Amino acid sequence: MMSGQWKEVARLHFKGERFRDHALDLTALSELRQFQKMVAETAKALWRKAHPDRERLPPHFEDRTRLCLRRIEEGSAAAPLEVFIEEPEQRELWEPEPVEVNEAIDLAYRVFGALHEDTSLPDEFPKELLPEYARWGQGLSEDEVLEFAPSARSATQITSRERERLTALAEPPYEDEVDVTGQVLEADVRQRKFQLWLDDRTSVQVLFTEDQEAKVTTGLKDHKTVRLSARGRGEFTPEGALQRIISVESLTLVTDEGWVYDENAPAIEDELAELAKEIPAESWAKLPSDLTDRLDYYLYGGTEE
Repeated sequence: MMSGQWKEVARLHFKGERFRDHALDLTALSELRQFQKMVAETAKALWRKAHPDRERLPPHFEDRTRLCLRRIEEGSAAAPLEVFIEEPEQRELWEPEPVEVNEAIDLAYRVFGALHEDTSLPDEFPKELLPEYARWGQGLSEDEVLEFAPSARSATQITSRERERLTALAEPPYEDEVDVTGQVLEADVRQRKFQLWLDDRTSVQVLFTEDQEAKVTTGLKDHKTVRLSARGRGEFTPEGALQRIISVESLTLVTDEGWVYDENAPAIEDELAELAKEIPAESWAKLPSDLTDRLDYYLYGGTEE
């Protein structure tokens, strides 16, 4: 059995008539699920920003950001959220404290504090997560309040006012023409999508058709020397950042030197074989038998050693 301890990292207070006698209405469970999603996605975004050279999250990252509710307390209904901290022998390279969760919860706390005080959101807040934050609290009525605080800190309120401001900030993405070139490092043939890396830190998801599959798999197989150019329509954030390419008009394989790559072109050895067929047999017969061993001598002349 795994040994360790539980540690409280945040506390949510549901306030309103339906939460009297510290009863948590089951319809409010969606708010707990959304809070979990917010924290997990924020933790991932912060980790990726801190480790731009890493492509994948560390093993067990999701376990480290999983929140648990083990009891409900008074006030009206208080939901203390905890994470499980393993003993040193199970932690391996992890910190003894839930750093990932604490950082994500602290940032979420400052975001809602800024909304409550009508100030600017923290600069480090990933703006692409605004829609996820705007979904939190949607199940509450006008006369209900959700209070939120990290452990041992004063609570900030999430009311209809804060939710309205978040909704206004979370403008829907827009579509526009796109023409980009990048490296294919991941592809899902079954779901017909792949990741196009525009540089070392930026990638976009691209949807492709069955007819375009061959070029995608070639780009993946030869990703060290070949780039894939995609032209079509993309989905952009309100700030103008390309999120994904939703329809592709054309895909073109391009070499690092800028030449268009033709995956149907014959191999170089086949080309040489075809050229050799055009040389008459009597011409081949005139070549010296030691041509291979003394190639420099026949090409450049001079005395032999």
